[in-house]
Amino acid sequence: MSNFIFISPNFPTNYWQFCRELKNNGMNVLGIGDQPYDELKPELKASLNEYYKVGSLENYDEVYRAVAFFAFKYGRIDWLESNNEYWLERDAALRTDFHITSGFQTEDMPRIKYKSKMKEYYQKAGIATARYHMVDDFEGCKKFIDEVGYPVVVKPDNGVGASDTHKLSDDEELRAFLTYKSAHHADVSYIMEEFVHAEVNSYDAIIDGSGNPIFEAGNVSPMSIMDIVNNDDNSIYYIIKDLPDDTRAAGRAVVKSFGVKSRFVHFEFFRMTEDQTSMGQKGQIVALEVNMRPCGGFTPDMINFARSTNVYKIWADMIAFGGTDMPVGEHYYCPFAGRRDGKHFVYSHEQLMQKYQANMRMVDRIPDALSGAMGNQMYVATFSTFEEMEQFYADVLAVTDADNDTVQKELSEVLALGEPAATTALTRKPNLSPAVKPTTAVTKTTTRAVTKTNSRKK
Repeated sequence: MSNFIFISPNFPTNYWQFCRELKNNGMNVLGIGDQPYDELKPELKASLNEYYKVGSLENYDEVYRAVAFFAFKYGRIDWLESNNEYWLERDAALRTDFHITSGFQTEDMPRIKYKSKMKEYYQKAGIATARYHMVDDFEGCKKFIDEVGYPVVVKPDNGVGASDTHKLSDDEELRAFLTYKSAHHADVSYIMEEFVHAEVNSYDAIIDGSGNPIFEAGNVSPMSIMDIVNNDDNSIYYIIKDLPDDTRAAGRAVVKSFGVKSRFVHFEFFRMTEDQTSMGQKGQIVALEVNMRPCGGFTPDMINFARSTNVYKIWADMIAFGGTDMPVGEHYYCPFAGRRDGKHFVYSHEQLMQKYQANMRMVDRIPDALSGAMGNQMYVATFSTFEEMEQFYADVLAVTDADNDTVQKELSEVLALGEPAATTALTRKPNLSPAVKPTTAVTKTTTRAVTKTNSRKK
């Protein structure tokens, strides 16, 4: 029996499903986390053969001793993963120290964690990248800005998501950022990049032990995660119904360039929304960053809904058997809408649930740890057409404020960028005005996550 150590199996809260599928495949699933065992979800407890609680996952010695204990009790450890961006370097260090060869080692970390190092491998794959400069002093940064122009984006070279990302539009903001960095993060290396006018398109795939994709999907983030975090805005993104050919080709090229094997990956690309001389023309794919783990939050569940399948099982089958016979069914658009508390929305939760009850797949409060980038109240649904999804977003995000017409116009414009072949059709639509409010009595619907992938009514 193969031994699989899963680091932090309790977070994100949906990751117990990875453990369940591993155990169903006959693997010995051993969890290490810092949450008391009695507080684990019953589903997670049932998916683990044993759980080792540490005082803190940040304490390498404690986690090392936990792995050593499992190795002593169960024998050789075959796999060790967290599937979590935050722990990638920790995972690699543990694999290196315990000679677990089924994943990235410490020596592999620079090219997959440092944004400046990624660029070389993107370029080997033939994909354009934004010009960059490692932040030093005002004079050095200004020389780079004189070349690329304002605005520029600065972020930690080794960072997670959009955390601590800043858009600088003039010399005053540059000076303010350098003062902030000196005072709070003097030892952190920051990268400065030219601003790319684009939306984010992703390549989400499960790669087998030979470096070949056995499952592929993708999502579109028409609103910048950086802006969502910095502006405390609502959040929207969606699983695209069919992966565009250029995204698929770029994703596969990056898999080869980075030497990816036996992983669930989430690669992010810019799709340019206007021509930029240094990178190419509107619609072109430009590199953003690689993430050698599944797409974050509840996105794996959204992919399941969008493809009528189970990516947790596909991944676990790849681990246990090298491949899968899990079928992929009918394709849908699967939008995520994250409402931000404190805004005045036109439609109540109950009204949305009444109108879209046949489409809703997950409805829940978003954990505080994810709310910065995802909002506070989430709605996940499926639709057969882009226009149906478009109206869903218009309804969920409609506000009573005087500027709602402007908000709806901006929403229409960003959604129209989503698919290379869809833009022309969308521009013929006159508006995205919210639907008429329901006039009948509203029945409250329990808010809960729906985990079955076949729950769509035919």
